Amino acid sequence: MAKLKLNKLTPEEERIIVKKGTEAPFSGEYEKTFEAGTYVCKRCGAPLYKSDDKFDAQCGWPSFDQEIKGAVKTMQDPDGIRVEIECARCGAHLGHVFKGEGFTEKDTRHCVNSISIKFIPKKIAKDVR
Repeated sequence: MAKLKLNKLTPEEERIIVKKGTEAPFSGEYEKTFEAGTYVCKRCGAPLYKSDDKFDAQCGWPSFDQEIKGAVKTMQDPDGIRVEIECARCGAHLGHVFKGEGFTEKDTRHCVNSISIKFIPKKIAKDVR
């Protein structure tokens, strides 16, 4: 089996992606991005979210109401209250998922650190769904 190729991370990316930190609200690159395209994992490049599933929750982080099928795994956060989300391929920390807030019909909000993802505009992205 081939070894998974991981991208080199900056110290701040490592703090959030590997050590499970959180970027400051309203500071991320993609909070207000609403172009058509795909969001991939910063660490391994796996497709995670489609722009069609992104919405403005006005919470300070990019929000999605659905991941690409099989792209994200969930687990209980060490705080015992929240549910953490990670890239299913490499385990990169993405953020948290919340249910029951009523923002969209799917009633789910994946609250994602911008630093954990990279946006690929549709004009250059392949359909990954």
